[in-house]
Amino acid sequence: MAITLNHTIVPAHDKVAAARFFAEIFGVRYEGPVGPFAAVRVNDTLTFDFGDDDGGFEAHHYAFHVDDAEFDAIFARVRAAGLPFASSPHGGFDGRISEYGAGGRRVYFPDPSGHVLELMTRLDN
Repeated sequence: MAITLNHTIVPAHDKVAAARFFAEIFGVRYEGPVGPFAAVRVNDTLTFDFGDDDGGFEAHHYAFHVDDAEFDAIFARVRAAGLPFASSPHGGFDGRISEYGAGGRRVYFPDPSGHVLELMTRLDN
C-alpha cells in the first residue's frame, strides 16, 4: 500500500473563516465541523482540519501541485479576491508569478491566518 497523507491540522485565528476561505479559493468542498475542527476536503484522500489557536503559532507553508487549468482557475480567484501574491516566498508580495522549467508556473499568496499557500504547475525547479 502506498503511503498517503490523510489529514493535517492547520492552525487558524478563526477556523471556520480560514476553512471557508481555503475552500472558496481552491474550489474544493468545505465539509463543516468535524469534532473540534472545520474540515475541508482537498482531494479524495486528504482533508485540511482547521483548528482555532489563540496561543499564537508559526505560519506554515503549504504547496500544491496543480495542472495548468487548475492553476488558472485558482489564480483567477486569488486575483478576484484582491489577495496579494508573489513570485517567491521571500521578499514580499511583488504582484508577479514565477515561470520556470518547461512552462512551469508558481505563485504564492497568504491565507487569513498568515500561512503561505503555493501553487505550482511543474515539480521540477
